[in-house]
Amino acid sequence: MITHPEKVLFPDDGITKGEVAAYYDAIAPLMLPHLKNRPITMERFPAGIGAKGFLQKSVVKGFPDWLKRAELPKKGGTVFYPLANDRRSLQWLANQNTITIHVWPSRVPKSGHPDLCVFDLDPSQDEPEVLRDAAVALRDLLGELGFASWVKTSGSKGFHIVVPLESRSTFEDSSTLAHRVAGILVERKPRQLTQEFSKADRGGRILIDIARNRAGATFAAAYTIRSKPGAPVSAPCTWDEIERGAVGPQTFTLRNMAARVATAGDLWKDLKRPK
Repeated sequence: MITHPEKVLFPDDGITKGEVAAYYDAIAPLMLPHLKNRPITMERFPAGIGAKGFLQKSVVKGFPDWLKRAELPKKGGTVFYPLANDRRSLQWLANQNTITIHVWPSRVPKSGHPDLCVFDLDPSQDEPEVLRDAAVALRDLLGELGFASWVKTSGSKGFHIVVPLESRSTFEDSSTLAHRVAGILVERKPRQLTQEFSKADRGGRILIDIARNRAGATFAAAYTIRSKPGAPVSAPCTWDEIERGAVGPQTFTLRNMAARVATAGDLWKDLKRPK
């Protein structure tokens, strides 16, 4: 049961907690396979996105016994991360005023073996053509190196590109791959791309953020809502849509995803580890 479904979480759009919960319930069949057994960090906004939210990992106290969780090490102890392997758990997350669901690039019980290498293209300014060119260049480079890649909108400023990894891969492997690929791409396009994390040092270039490829790091889950006006969704898309400029980082939203899914289905349904 969703408490206070009338609470407005997106004040500029009048989107309520009830609408957020209804979205997650409707998208569950597509979203749950991508969430299964991934440790979750909740981005919660009890007073809506117009007020400050917070990130929460641990679900030790005051949480239902039926909620599955993963006990994972941290410095000086452990963290009990929630898991969302079924519709009930996804609704529970929504009832906690969770807007964005952030996940690990690995799954328990093999939390030390990522199944995805994640590249986050983070633009410094709004230049759609430059962003598209960077995404396609990253795809092409990965192809040159023998890796298949999948893309989704970030729901924020850029795109997320992921590469499925072998089951024996470690975070050292994924970090090494990401660093190698990003380094080559920056060498090829030094005026457009950078690995400088500080915005002051980017010089208006797009950051190739590879920091998601370590234990404990997270990225926005496929189909999650982002805490931006309009309730944009981080939604899988096709490379053809990227190349044609038919899709931008915030094209898909809570309110148009039903139509999108009806026509496109789950574009990431075949994303699996290489054999």
